[in-house]
Amino acid sequence: MRDRLFLLHDYADPAHGGETFYCEACMTVEGLLATYPDRAMRLEIVRVPWPRPRKDVVAAIGVENQNLPALVLAEGGFVNDLPALLAALHERHGFPRPHP
Repeated sequence: MRDRLFLLHDYADPAHGGETFYCEACMTVEGLLATYPDRAMRLEIVRVPWPRPRKDVVAAIGVENQNLPALVLAEGGFVNDLPALLAALHERHGFPRPHP
């Protein structure tokens, strides 16, 4: 089993006239995946719709943990705080880390 990375799709929000939005944190991670595709292949990447409940996320880490991006660790546990998630991608999968 591989680590599983949950990311959000962009979202046309009816409450804002159908304007399309994206998750800034997810786009940061998408940039890493696009820049380092060889490392991205080590992950199971799941892109989910924006609206809650996010059933695949809920099934993996619980209803209270729908904040994305989230990295679900193969051996159990998860990370859904961006700095910690980027650190985990560096440590576990060889992605470069952000400049301090």
